[in-house]
Amino acid sequence: MKILVVDDSPVMRKLIARSIRQAGYGDAEVVEAEDGAEAIEVTERERPDLILADWNMPNLTGIEMLRSLRAEGNSTTVGFVTSESSVEIRKQAQEAGASFFLSKPIDTNRLEAALTAVGA
Repeated sequence: MKILVVDDSPVMRKLIARSIRQAGYGDAEVVEAEDGAEAIEVTERERPDLILADWNMPNLTGIEMLRSLRAEGNSTTVGFVTSESSVEIRKQAQEAGASFFLSKPIDTNRLEAALTAVGA
């Protein structure tokens, strides 16, 4: 399994990668992108099975990235890991095709449950 972690913070990308391993996905290959624009490029090149994205990022936000991928016909599973958690933002994510929405700081048990629920 290949997982793309998208966050503008290098430290947060490392924390999420560590949480992926702690959630029982130590065999997963983790690739990274620093914003939504780079994530689209990495997705085209690397073909990840799952994308874990932040919401607020420069150049292209997480929701803009998701909408762009879906507009291109890309159906890669996308989940958000973000400090944003309003009802409206969660609704936007769901309507755009996100599979799950987790709040930061990331909880390994919730991450494991979300990954299991999407068949990762």
